[in-house]
Amino acid sequence: MMDRKNASPNSGTVIAIRGSVVDILFAQQLPPIRTLLTTGEKGQVFLEVFSQLDEHRVRCIALTPTQGLARGMVVDDSGGPLLAPVGKTIISRMFDVFGNTIDHKPPPIDTQWRSVHNEPPAIDQLATKSEVFESGIKVIDVLMPLERGGKAGLFGGAGVGKTVLLTEMIHNMVGQHAGVSIFCGIGERCREGEELYREMKAAGVLDNMVMVFGQMNEPPGARFRVGHAALTMAEYFRDDEHRDVLLLIDNIFRFIQAGMEVSGLMGQMPARLGYQPTLGTELSQLEDRIANTDTGAITSIQAVYVPADDFTDPAAVHTFSHLSASIVLSRKRASEGLYPAIDPLQSNSKMATPSIIGQRHYDLAQKIRSTLAQYEELKDIIAMLGMEQLSAADHKIVARARRLERFFTQPFFTTEQFTSMPGKLVSLSEALDGCERILLDEFKDYPESALYMIGSIDEAINPKLEKINAQPTVDKQTDKQGT
Repeated sequence: MMDRKNASPNSGTVIAIRGSVVDILFAQQLPPIRTLLTTGEKGQVFLEVFSQLDEHRVRCIALTPTQGLARGMVVDDSGGPLLAPVGKTIISRMFDVFGNTIDHKPPPIDTQWRSVHNEPPAIDQLATKSEVFESGIKVIDVLMPLERGGKAGLFGGAGVGKTVLLTEMIHNMVGQHAGVSIFCGIGERCREGEELYREMKAAGVLDNMVMVFGQMNEPPGARFRVGHAALTMAEYFRDDEHRDVLLLIDNIFRFIQAGMEVSGLMGQMPARLGYQPTLGTELSQLEDRIANTDTGAITSIQAVYVPADDFTDPAAVHTFSHLSASIVLSRKRASEGLYPAIDPLQSNSKMATPSIIGQRHYDLAQKIRSTLAQYEELKDIIAMLGMEQLSAADHKIVARARRLERFFTQPFFTTEQFTSMPGKLVSLSEALDGCERILLDEFKDYPESALYMIGSIDEAINPKLEKINAQPTVDKQTDKQGT
């Protein structure tokens, strides 16, 4: 735990314990809200002041389990809020909400400790120019461009490639943008965190990455604060090191859920559907710190769980208001072998306007969406009557759409060890050029499989790079079912 050399001598006494809620009596000086307190026989229980009840009593929320705590125990005032470690030496390490290392290695040296509660950048410090953040992934850059210093939501269930997509983005960020990546696991299962650590290490991206976890088995107070701890680390790299930061949060709904648990424990009257009355404020305090300033940018990709697929749920509504792009992963596309399994018609981005991405890019994206939407409408006819019943114009639309779908697949660097296919990083200009040439029917005489799992469009022409894995199952299945 952090070393506070100038800790306050102020101490109090435990007077009531109700699960994770603890009341403390301070005879002398009442600690401010958000102050970190320590108690327990070995000082192993950490509490955060949540409210001041009167001139001598405070109500705290526990950040650690309260087993072994009893009334009458002495409580020490740390003299300040919860702190997080920052510095160059925290890279490639894994931490918990208190800044303790959880990767079985000694604590990093030469670290500073900073409060996890910081204000968002002032309006005059924010960069007003909207810039596109190139991910190197064709379908994202063309149809749902990410914003540098913006927030993208990643919607996906289990097994559709969400972690692989996140890992690839970390790889591209490190390789192309000389940036640092921070992974924040809020309410993560222990198994998922351990698997992610191994995958990052195997993919070789751990050297420019920091991981912070507030696991599912921890009290709601710890899960509620782990996002703030990760943001404090991200702000150090943005403001002090002047580096671009990629912040990955999995799962932002668990942050809202932890706040709801804390609110319920403190006896606050719930708002609509049982959520805390302070939902909008709590989420804004976290999200507004993710910003693009003159010195650097924190670009965030957040996994978003939508309760019961109800997009009118308050948690989803408040989260959507902060996002600049939505990426929806489709299990149907994953089952067809079309990876990354992003649904181009359900996904969208606020950056996809002519004033930001340019008229050519905008027109191409609209034409691609139109072609894919028309193919989606024709699928029912193809399934019932077959391709023979389509008009010549519809035949062309289907051919273009199927080639676009296959061109939007891409081999990833992080899956090389499993697929034996070298990863591809595709620039935006190459991706747009490929889409334009497909829409102009330049590849109508090429088999669809020639466009599957390639980088730039020229790989379909070059016979030396001809695909040996031509995904026959996909073609047979789609010919039969028209999907």
